[in-house]
Amino acid sequence: MRYVTTAGLVLSGIGLGTWQFGSREWGYGAAYASDVAPALLRRALELGVTLIDTAEVYGPGRSERIIGAALGAMPIAERNGLVVATKFMPIVPAEPILARQAAGSRRRLCVDALDLYYAHWPNPLVSVRRVMQSVRPLVAAGLVRRVGVSNYSLDQWRTAERALGAPVVANQVRFSLVSPGPARDLVPYAAAEDRLVVAYSPLGQGLLTRVTAAGSVSGIRAMNPLFRQGGQRRIAPLVQAVHDVAAAHHATAAQVALAWVLHHPNTVAIPGARTLDQLEENAAAADLVLSDAEFARLSLEAEALAGA
Repeated sequence: MRYVTTAGLVLSGIGLGTWQFGSREWGYGAAYASDVAPALLRRALELGVTLIDTAEVYGPGRSERIIGAALGAMPIAERNGLVVATKFMPIVPAEPILARQAAGSRRRLCVDALDLYYAHWPNPLVSVRRVMQSVRPLVAAGLVRRVGVSNYSLDQWRTAERALGAPVVANQVRFSLVSPGPARDLVPYAAAEDRLVVAYSPLGQGLLTRVTAAGSVSGIRAMNPLFRQGGQRRIAPLVQAVHDVAAAHHATAAQVALAWVLHHPNTVAIPGARTLDQLEENAAAADLVLSDAEFARLSLEAEALAGA
């Protein structure tokens, strides 16, 4: 496992995203939450994963409860160095309300303090400055160790840091070969300021790794226009590039897509996993190093798709 050291954190290049834990929109079924999800957490730690990502709205609350129960059943020594990140939805700009949200997440995760606490989305009705002012007392009380933002633009990230008066150490954003935008501004900022970009949906929800007939997808993927009629044709050159690089490394397409994300400085990825085999495949991607030529080809195709 490759690790990224930044902002006082040592994080595995591949973390584990847990949106799918207890969330019906993925269609994984009840047994997934009760049996598969805890097994995934245990195996992730065995593989050297040190970043587990969740949010209060996943489930809602069920993802946090699954993680809390699974980690609580493990010896403390096995959890050393683990960072469990969660997110709050900044609905109302009031410190007591955010304090209750944070207390709920701590209770469900069975922790005394939140390792990394993200503002999940910018609220168009609440300024970034006001949101960060609400977070300050939690940091001062030691209930939140580090603050992050999610889905923030570069300007919003900078504003958050000024308002917090301390580093906002991470920005979690959609970042993949089919969503390469963060490479243009967020990644350079993170590299220059000792911050972190955390890539969610780093596999483009499976666009690069599965052959899917138009109209055959359901759930969360059905909302992605690239899964609809004509999307597969548009993405074909990028898919070909991914498979060519995969063949050269005797790797899978998913591993190449993840390796491209990790090729960027100060960047980690948090793919979800449906099975233990998929988790192990994702974790192995941290050790796949692309050549400069391979990275350039993939980046060129990604930008061409983004501009199409």
